Amino acid sequence: MNANARIMISCDDRVGLISDITGRLFDIGANLGTTSFTMKDAKAIFETDCELPESCSIAECKSAVSELPMTNADIVVEQIAAAPELTTAPGATHLIECSGIDQPGLIARLSEIFIEYNANIVRMAASATDEKDARIYTTRFAVEIPAERAANCLATLANTAGSMRLVFKFDEL
Repeated sequence: MNANARIMISCDDRVGLISDITGRLFDIGANLGTTSFTMKDAKAIFETDCELPESCSIAECKSAVSELPMTNADIVVEQIAAAPELTTAPGATHLIECSGIDQPGLIARLSEIFIEYNANIVRMAASATDEKDARIYTTRFAVEIPAERAANCLATLANTAGSMRLVFKFDEL
């Protein structure tokens, strides 16, 4: 899921509040991502990063949520940028993608390999998605790898990604 909206609602709590909010978001076609609900200073706070369908603008989403019976509601619906897809990058020789279960130090460990082979990261984009019972982290690198070192660099990346249980793929530009 590529979240394109963040919804934050603060209002007086009541029975059925979460059901009403999530039901309305379902009705407009929103696909919820990371979502939380908490009580703070006698206020109910609901937050979600979600994907709105093309047929529902930010303003329409806010309007739909605002129609719910909520007392003392403060509603913020804002657009957020999805992680960019890397299809090309000036100066890059390879596009590399690694994805798998999120783990600490993932980008650091992968990017250290480029140093060994005198490869320069030209662009990088990373995103996380919730899939089934796991947080999947995808990192895309556009890299300039010296031709004479490319095969070894890619082999090392593939081995490291494999040891981290990541799916590894690359395209030569």
